[in-house]
Amino acid sequence: MIHSALPTTMRTVMPTVIRTAVTADAPALAALHARARATYYPEGLPDEGVDGTVLWREAVERRHGHVLCAVREGRIVGLASFRTPEGEAADTVVLFQFHVDPGHWRAGVGTALHAACVEEWRADGIRAATLDVHRDNRRAQAFYARHGWHPAEPGEGAGTHLRMRLTVTAGE
Repeated sequence: MIHSALPTTMRTVMPTVIRTAVTADAPALAALHARARATYYPEGLPDEGVDGTVLWREAVERRHGHVLCAVREGRIVGLASFRTPEGEAADTVVLFQFHVDPGHWRAGVGTALHAACVEEWRADGIRAATLDVHRDNRRAQAFYARHGWHPAEPGEGAGTHLRMRLTVTAGE
């Protein structure tokens, strides 16, 4: 008799597609950004008096910036926004935003999105990346550390944020 049952440890993993964000994605990016940020602001998100959709539309349309999004089953579940700020060395980049929808944490979305960022940085000749992560966001700090980021010099908002740095090495 042939036994055809699948092992109980087998599971299906939904594919994650990483693509460049487009202007029409701005409302979904803003909503995801708010959901993710709410997880590390226990008293609620600070009212910054800005329209998130407008800000994300500007980020997507910024000439020297780049926004990537992670998509599963037609829904944006992760985002990354980065650019080389004016006046900075051309071989450096700042990762301004990196968020995964909380319902998709620990499902490989962040790892796939991070790998896509690094792949693009390598292709663009980027040698170093920096980011500022909220000091209370230990989960994000651990994620970045697992992916090779290290604490760096204090950045803007040093009281509330920790600056981290990644040396971008040549690809295999």
